[in-house]
Amino acid sequence: MYTDQITRKELASFMDHTLLRPEATCADIERLCAEAIQFGTVAVCINSSMVETASAVLNGSNVRVASVVGFPLGTSLSAAKARETELAIRQGASEIDTVIQIGWLKEKNYRGVAQDIGAVVASAGDALVKVIIEACLLTDEEKRVACAIAVSAGAGFVKTSTGFSKAGATEDDVRLMREVVGPLIGVKAAGGIRDLHTAIAMLNAGATRLGVSASAAILAEAQQ
Repeated sequence: MYTDQITRKELASFMDHTLLRPEATCADIERLCAEAIQFGTVAVCINSSMVETASAVLNGSNVRVASVVGFPLGTSLSAAKARETELAIRQGASEIDTVIQIGWLKEKNYRGVAQDIGAVVASAGDALVKVIIEACLLTDEEKRVACAIAVSAGAGFVKTSTGFSKAGATEDDVRLMREVVGPLIGVKAAGGIRDLHTAIAMLNAGATRLGVSASAAILAEAQQ
């Protein structure tokens, strides 16, 4: 169990320092990357059009570049998601956060959902793929099915939320997702994590990665 005695270094080792706002400029992304290096976060999580900028700043550091794909709705053509993945990796991304086809899941087009995820996984090659299920739009059973499909399609992580829908991560969703995927697949909690208490709660619920835009404020609460 993690407590509020967690160190800044340890907490940062779970974080994707995130900036996905549409109005973000290249200068904002450069600043984000400099902060990520300073904080020691695992990755920055950014829109695909900013991958080249981030990769240039992070070159030679230990911070990875995570690009979102089909974001934030998940309704892009599967071929478009696959191509976006390919281009993001070519420009320096080593992690891909892709949004599922939520409507297909709801109409029980499970084969379509699996093929959509599989197209991204195939294009990603050795890059880590995180599958965003947008849990706030799903029933518990749909969450279970989405996670099971993601694992079967070769994803390395399941992720709660885009942060752009009705709600973000909850402890209950993280627990449910961890129960479905087991100990070997990552669970990323994202959306609405703005303080140390919430971050620790997500880790204790089973998250192994935190998608946060309030990294500085959260880390400031942790022990040096």
